[in-house]
Amino acid sequence: MTELRFVEVGTIDYLDAWEMQKQIHQRVVDREEPDTVLLLEHPPTYTAGKRTKPEDRPADPGGAPVIDVDRGGEVTFHGPGQIVAYPIVRLPEKVKVVDFVRRLEQAMIRTCAEFGVTAYRVPGRSGVWLPAGETPDGVRRLERKVGAIGLRVSQHVTMHGIALNCDVDLGWYERFVPCGISDAGVTTLSVEAGRTIGSAEAMPVLHAQIAEMLSWRDYDQGPSLDPKPDPAKTPRVPLLSPSLT
Repeated sequence: MTELRFVEVGTIDYLDAWEMQKQIHQRVVDREEPDTVLLLEHPPTYTAGKRTKPEDRPADPGGAPVIDVDRGGEVTFHGPGQIVAYPIVRLPEKVKVVDFVRRLEQAMIRTCAEFGVTAYRVPGRSGVWLPAGETPDGVRRLERKVGAIGLRVSQHVTMHGIALNCDVDLGWYERFVPCGISDAGVTTLSVEAGRTIGSAEAMPVLHAQIAEMLSWRDYDQGPSLDPKPDPAKTPRVPLLSPSLT
């Protein structure tokens, strides 16, 4: 098992964090630095992956920038109350990219479980989800995403990563079609747990779960929800033309 370094950055502008990722990525590629996971938050920011359709972009971003990025996937939101983890790691020789994605999803699923929230995968769609159903007072709820994922892999080393909603303001998600999926919703750990769970409380839990999953030991994925089609008919894992040579 290779060394894995965690760096808690705090709140940082998206473009500054992107530049930090690029610099660390090159040093990991050159074997000048160990595998690194950046843990941080962003000010309100929309990012549009390579598969973003014009109609899915926020027509009124509410003053937040909309930044086109070199990851896979579509448009998403980052902001206060959401933990972002950027693993910049060299994939072991026998680890496929899809396994890396599943491990990051598992880290979020296990983090949710620590707070009494049972989350799942949805085959055909990336990220971590809560099932549809009714609340105790009879309100019908759609399937909803609590954790998003979008990656880039170059020269065997990963970039970008995951975003786990803790107590982020969900009003930001009403301005666009999250990940291009219009038949589902978005939620937070706080909403699902019925109490406020801030980033400071969830950060050490997510840190520990990422460390465990990137030890590359075997693990049980657990059950998934029913498969759902990707509305954009994109690959099941949101990647940007990974180059593994």
